[in-house]
Amino acid sequence: MLGIVNVLLVIDGLIMIILVLLQSGKSEGLSGAISGGAEQLFGKQKARGIDLVLHRGTIVTAVIFFVLAFLSAYVLQ
Repeated sequence: MLGIVNVLLVIDGLIMIILVLLQSGKSEGLSGAISGGAEQLFGKQKARGIDLVLHRGTIVTAVIFFVLAFLSAYVLQ
């Protein structure tokens, strides 16, 4: 059982890495990162199309990753 969970954990981690790398960047440099984060939190412009799908997919895979990591570390040991 532990082996299956660990294999799923690795597969989920690879999928999450791919989803993050496929997302488009918001801006360049440190100032762009700060203003881009503020725009994402407080801005009214929502992501559309493929960016929205990639963003939601990243959230889902992150939740699955943490659940599998918890199972692997605490429940199955």
